[in-house]
Amino acid sequence: MKALILAAGKGTRLMPLSLDIPKPMLPILDRPVLECLIEHLAQHGVDQIIINTSYLAKEIEDYFRSGRRFGVDLAFTYEGIEMEGKFISTPLGSAGTLRAIQNHTGFFDDTFLVLCGDALIDIDITALVDAHHQSGGLATLALAQTPPHKLSQYGVAVLDNNRRITSFQEKPAPEVALSNLANTGVYVFEPEIFDYIPASTPADLGGDVFPALAREGKAIYGAEIPFNWIDIGRVADYFAVQMRAIQGEFPNILPLGKQLQNGLYVGANCRIDPRHCHIEGPVILADSVTIENHATLIGPLWIGRGSVIERGAHLERSVVFNYTRVGSQAVLIEKLASGRWCANADAITIDPLISNIPWILSDSRTPRPHISASERRFFEEVDRKIAASVSDSPLESAAR
Repeated sequence: MKALILAAGKGTRLMPLSLDIPKPMLPILDRPVLECLIEHLAQHGVDQIIINTSYLAKEIEDYFRSGRRFGVDLAFTYEGIEMEGKFISTPLGSAGTLRAIQNHTGFFDDTFLVLCGDALIDIDITALVDAHHQSGGLATLALAQTPPHKLSQYGVAVLDNNRRITSFQEKPAPEVALSNLANTGVYVFEPEIFDYIPASTPADLGGDVFPALAREGKAIYGAEIPFNWIDIGRVADYFAVQMRAIQGEFPNILPLGKQLQNGLYVGANCRIDPRHCHIEGPVILADSVTIENHATLIGPLWIGRGSVIERGAHLERSVVFNYTRVGSQAVLIEKLASGRWCANADAITIDPLISNIPWILSDSRTPRPHISASERRFFEEVDRKIAASVSDSPLESAAR
């Protein structure tokens, strides 16, 4: 079976997380969301996948390449142009992307899937396709019952008694919503859908094609198959998903490496002495992480590849991205942090360079930021007091 995964968006609502990482490549633990999606499709017999790219396309294409290690054949279609050495996005919209692919090769020659690349799902794809074939319709949309306070984030579908979609509302306020069934961005189509997609102009499935089909009374259906649908469209969503993953709530996304002690998982080539740190799990270290003595790590906490946590740093209920140096004076509580920025779940962001605090957060691959002699004396005194207090703690006494 064939599928298109939509992965071209810039992820504006996920800034600053998406400054350097395209939204579908954001890691859940150390696995990109898009990888989880591809593996799930492969388990249900989807063996040919096209991914549309645009923003930071190279990050996606270089990671997945041919797709063979995931058990599928992958191809990419880039939406944009190159001018003076820069790639400029030219979005086609989800329907426009489908039309461009079909115009190019006629790729979609049988029942096929379209999915958004920025959500974790575990829907039974086989059952969804079966429901689609039983309905005999042109399209079937996977729908999910959604709490009223979240309806304004999604498009919702109105169904008749035969589960045929009669109308759509785009991001309605709870008090005017005609349905609580949200469009999850998982679709099954017949090739005849191309009879209703513009030949050459940008168009969107949710905003243009589906409402027009509903108005014309075409056979499009909604399927409610219970499944976990975890959207990461906003910083708060992503933070919540990471906290859940660290605590082991997703059986298909488990930490790599070995468990050194209860709640501490350590990847390959990590340097840490748990006897000389204060650790309360779950704490997950990716590969090649350095944790200096007398650091405090309180979970749920994930620390990305190649990061350095300096002596005396305090990290709690946070996510630290790859190659981040966390300085000895840092206190990160419920934060998302990298060498370039630090944000809380509400996307309130600090830039260490603009704030003149690069010694708190920086890139671990660069020389440690310089601090003045007076600042160094102050911090050394702080470190001395931290070390003295830690050495008197029950944990340190037990280690000795």
